[in-house]
Amino acid sequence: MKKEKARNEKPEPKKQIHLTPKPRKRLIVMRKLNEKDIEILKKLAPEIENKSRIEYRSILPPVSMHIAEDAEDFELRLERLDARDLGYLAGRILDGSECLLCISPEFAGIFLNVLEEKLPGENAGKIRARYKSSTGYEPE
Repeated sequence: MKKEKARNEKPEPKKQIHLTPKPRKRLIVMRKLNEKDIEILKKLAPEIENKSRIEYRSILPPVSMHIAEDAEDFELRLERLDARDLGYLAGRILDGSECLLCISPEFAGIFLNVLEEKLPGENAGKIRARYKSSTGYEPE
């Protein structure tokens, strides 16, 4: 009787599981420096002019961590850049090809202050907001 009942019963429909895709993490893609990047890097660190090969994959992290002696030196180096160069760096930060999160909060704050001073506008505000939402830190 159990076999007959099993044959006559309709199988229960399978439960459908709906998975919501997880939000993608933003990848920081290592890139090769282009001519404009190298031009800016050489303005920030003229001492690398003598190197036959530049193996850096970004601009701000090597300058802040390996070349600048301290925060004051980093700021003096950033002051060498004009509004066009700073705008270029801001664009690279916004598109993810330059990493502001890869430098110390102190140096990130210095960069943002110089950017806001020389190139006031929405890009500096966007970068500051992204930095704060990513790190929880408000650079000074």
